[in-house]
Amino acid sequence: MGLLRLLILGMVAVGLAACSGSKTLHSNAPTGDGPDEFSIMPAKELTQPKDYAALPPPTPGGVNRTDQDPLGDAVAALGGKASARSPYNTAIPASDGNLVNYSSRLGREANIRATVLAEDEEFRRKRGRGTWLRISKKGLYEDVYKRQALDYRDEWWRWKRAGARTPAAPVE
Repeated sequence: MGLLRLLILGMVAVGLAACSGSKTLHSNAPTGDGPDEFSIMPAKELTQPKDYAALPPPTPGGVNRTDQDPLGDAVAALGGKASARSPYNTAIPASDGNLVNYSSRLGREANIRATVLAEDEEFRRKRGRGTWLRISKKGLYEDVYKRQALDYRDEWWRWKRAGARTPAAPVE
């Protein structure tokens, strides 16, 4: 009888301990209104520029020279030029000059990105009506753009039937 009482008492103690809702040291949830120390990225070291006239104008909400740039740092670590990724560098690299000239031979619009963005927003506004009502395994992107999607196998066969060389056959 004593062993049974001890066993029941042990099960009650374990049950009560399992039901406790207190946070333990294993919880990573923030405990207050203070900053989350894991989301803070330290800024780069402040340096004095060689030429103050070459500094870009400040842009509210834009990037700062001391902000971290993990992709740029990865490019530099792999032997590339991190300055090519810099948001301050708007010049076309010399290696891309011929490509830009050829693609611009029939003319180009100076603010093409803003134009495409506005047209795409209008397209999504028109096509996206009611898509939020559907329950789909695919995302909203697939629902809105499904008429414009290409099936690579169909395209490969279409070009092959037309007589074009298609050395990269789709994997079955």
